[in-house]
Amino acid sequence: MFKVKTLNNISVAGLERLPRDGYEVASEIQNPDAIILRSFKMHDMEIPESLQCVGRAGAGTNNIPVPKLSDLGIPVFNAPGANANAVKELVIAGMIQSSRNICQAWNYTSNLSGDDASLNKLVEQGKKDYAGFELAGKTLGVVGLGAIGRLVANAAEALGMKVLGFDPGITVQGAWKLSSTVEQASSVDDLLSKVDFITFHVPLIDATKNMINADRIKLMKPSATVLNFARGGIVDDLAVCDALNTGRLHAYITDFPSNLVKSNPKVIAWPHLGASTVEAEDNCAIMVADQVKDYLENGNISNSVNYPTTYMPRAKGSRLAITNQNVPNVVGQITTKLADAKINICDLLNKSLGEYAYTLIDVDGDIKSDLIIDIQSIDGVLRVRVL
Repeated sequence: MFKVKTLNNISVAGLERLPRDGYEVASEIQNPDAIILRSFKMHDMEIPESLQCVGRAGAGTNNIPVPKLSDLGIPVFNAPGANANAVKELVIAGMIQSSRNICQAWNYTSNLSGDDASLNKLVEQGKKDYAGFELAGKTLGVVGLGAIGRLVANAAEALGMKVLGFDPGITVQGAWKLSSTVEQASSVDDLLSKVDFITFHVPLIDATKNMINADRIKLMKPSATVLNFARGGIVDDLAVCDALNTGRLHAYITDFPSNLVKSNPKVIAWPHLGASTVEAEDNCAIMVADQVKDYLENGNISNSVNYPTTYMPRAKGSRLAITNQNVPNVVGQITTKLADAKINICDLLNKSLGEYAYTLIDVDGDIKSDLIIDIQSIDGVLRVRVL
């Protein structure tokens, strides 16, 4: 029986992927084999010795101590693309709200008073103050062309916009899913002077912190709109507010409000609604539950942010699943110990990702506890599981 601890409310659609006859799932559980969470901050949490993996029902993992878990040999899974459509729709909504001054006009109308005749007169008088512009023919810059960025780019083109994209890490598979008419920019700076809107879909790391700052705003059109549905910290709030107040930017749309931006009349700020749809929460939970289940039962890894994608069909007998540091001769020492124990290897797969590696070994027969201890003692081996 595997034990799974939930640190947030997780969609029932996902938890149902963990059958009750093989899994105990609860928010209060001791010695869990797996943790599934959404936004709970794990950084100050004591890591149980029993923990084998962590699943984040979402894309970002800033709330998880990934380096610490990596050193313990614990894969961290996420759900890239599961919430992509939800975020895409909100980005499009943000552009429309900004271009048509919808929030300002809504506030104006909601504060009107008088009988219907007076109201109609005030409506006709006020509408001129909220005239906007259409998205068709405008240019959108998309920084980050992963699952979300690609959907945003393709949807914007369907609305008649011109799209420029920048992502130095785009894969061949990712490029195939992108409209062929999306133009490639050579850098973020190359985008800025050409766009009417710019949207970010990148993780928050040192290289992406304050990607929009005072210097880069100087490169942009005064009529441009900045959209941030990625992470707080991607945009320098102070620089953006200064630009809005001095007419250097048209608007700022963000899913990460701060005290500085939330009351600015040119800011539309939402309470982190990007993935807050029933469909997105279901998709994320289902994806991560399936990944956790496959890892616990079969040792396979998919969509891990710290260990390599590894899949090997099961053979008869036992399976060793070993996380280790990516250093020379670890696999050689493991196979030697198996040979010394007269254990025959049926199949073996070793993959690496940066500083870490992962090995699956299918063997004939059973593996005794003293051999597991012997393999665990190899320098560089972090964790050994027998399935």
